[in-house]
This record gives sequence, C-alpha cells and structure tokens, in this order.
Amino acid sequence: MEVLVTGATGFVGSCLARRLVDLNYDVHIFTRINSNKWRIKDLLGQVTEHEVDLRDAGNVKKVVHKIAPAIVCHLATYGGFSFQKTPSIIIESNLIGTINLLRACEKTGFNCFINTGSSSEYGIKPVPMSECDILEPVGDYGVSKAAATLFCRSEAIEKNLPIVTLRLFSPYGPWDDPKRLIPYVIKSLLRGEPPALSVPESCRDFVYIDDVLDSYLKVIKTPLTGGGIFNIGSGNQHSIGEVVALITEMLGSGLEPRWGMVNSHRAEPSSWVADIEKTRIKLGWLPKTSLWEGLKKTTAWIRENLELYP
Repeated sequence: MEVLVTGATGFVGSCLARRLVDLNYDVHIFTRINSNKWRIKDLLGQVTEHEVDLRDAGNVKKVVHKIAPAIVCHLATYGGFSFQKTPSIIIESNLIGTINLLRACEKTGFNCFINTGSSSEYGIKPVPMSECDILEPVGDYGVSKAAATLFCRSEAIEKNLPIVTLRLFSPYGPWDDPKRLIPYVIKSLLRGEPPALSVPESCRDFVYIDDVLDSYLKVIKTPLTGGGIFNIGSGNQHSIGEVVALITEMLGSGLEPRWGMVNSHRAEPSSWVADIEKTRIKLGWLPKTSLWEGLKKTTAWIRENLELYP
C-alpha cells in the first residue's frame, strides 16, 4: 500500500517513515532541494524520494497523481524553530502547502489523510488544553498551523473525507533535533559541559516518540471521517527544571545547568498540558512510556549516536 510522508527529514516524520518501512508499507517521501537528510541517509534506499516543494501547486499535483497514495501523513512544517521567522514562508509552507497537498490528494482519492497539528494552535491556557477550546495562537507559526487544521476540518466535513488532525505537544526521543531541550541537555552532559538554559519554571507536555507514532498507526488502521482533531500528549506537564534534574540524575552528572544564560523567544507558560480524554475515547490511544523511561531510552540512544550531535 502506497504511503506518502511529507516532512520525512524532520524528527517525527523521519521516525514515522522508519516505522512504516519496518511494517512493509511502500513509502514515498517528499524532500526539498535544500533538505538536510542526516536522519534518513540509511533509509533512502528503502523509500521512494520525490523532490517537491509543497508551495508549488503544479508540481505537487503532478507527483501526487503519479503516486496516488492511499495513505497520506502530512508532517512538513516551517516556523517551529526561533530562526524560522519569515512570516510569508511560514504561511505559505504551513497553510498554502497543506491546501495544495490536500487538494491534489482529493483528486486521486485516499483512504486516510493525517494532518499534523501543533499545541501552539491553542495559545496559552491556564488549564489542560482540550480540542473544544477556542484557538488563541500567538505568533505566525501557531496562526498558520491553526488555519491549516481548520482547513482540513472544513474539507473533511464538507466532502465527508477521512481527514484527521493529530495535535502534537512536545515529542522527544531518538533522532530529536540537537537544538531541542532534551537532546541538547543530554549531549552537553555526556561531553562534560554544563548546559546553558533559560528558566527552570517553564512547562511542557513531553510525549515519547514511540507513543506518537502509535497514534498515527491507530488512525491509519481505523480511518475516521468528519475532520476529527485529537491531542497527542502525555496528559502530564513537567517543568524544564524537572526534566533537566532527571537527566542529570540519570547520567550521574554533578554539573549544574547555567540558568538564565539563554533568552526565551516567547512567553514561557506555567501551564502547558494536553487533555487527552477525547483521544482515549475516540482513538483508543494512550501513551505507554513514562517520562523516566523515555528519557532513559533517549539518553542511551544519544550516547550510542553522539557523533550525530555535534
């Protein structure tokens, strides 16, 4: 069965492509001319690569027609890092790119289209974030992701299509980006360097990558119509200080992090956690990996692959 994965050079996309290859799906991926393929170098011989920029509607339509994928996992995104801040590129990549892809796939037909959303769509909330909350995104990235999700939902309802959005909170694990908190702290401590961080009070809902991938497979196996939107998080929040302390304890490091050495690029919330009740009921999905277990697995993997984290 043909599966198309966009964003396959990113953290979650590359891990999903690996899982699908292991499950013997016929995996096609979209990459761009300037894509950094460090995560998938060993995978390229097992997937079919297409050089496609989602902003190019004509090429998207042409390649999608050629593949005619039964399953589409859309993970391509731009603006999730502080250095990705050009508003026009953020909007064109996240919203227009999604429109181009979905419209092309509608012409060939599909069994399942999974759009990848973000907890940034909610904005800052004082309580666990629920799919029925009013969206109040702050910043171009959150706005563009919210717009893409609403477009997918509208298409699903209007045309009765099997389109689902999975709103990811803070995935972590093997192959995570070196700039993200958890791999940065682990690689720093492994090299005997105290990590330079912002503030310990900031909170996130960290969810282990294997659990995230399980949510995609749940949707692939039981496609849903009606534009369902589902939170994918652990349902628990932890402060950055807690996470750093766990990693430090795990590695037996006596190094103290250097707090206040990095300026935060956004307002740091004291609450940021998913309400995953709807996901449990409708998808039958719950995370299986505790934070301690996930950090232990991540630490072991980065220790074995430290050369990937310069």
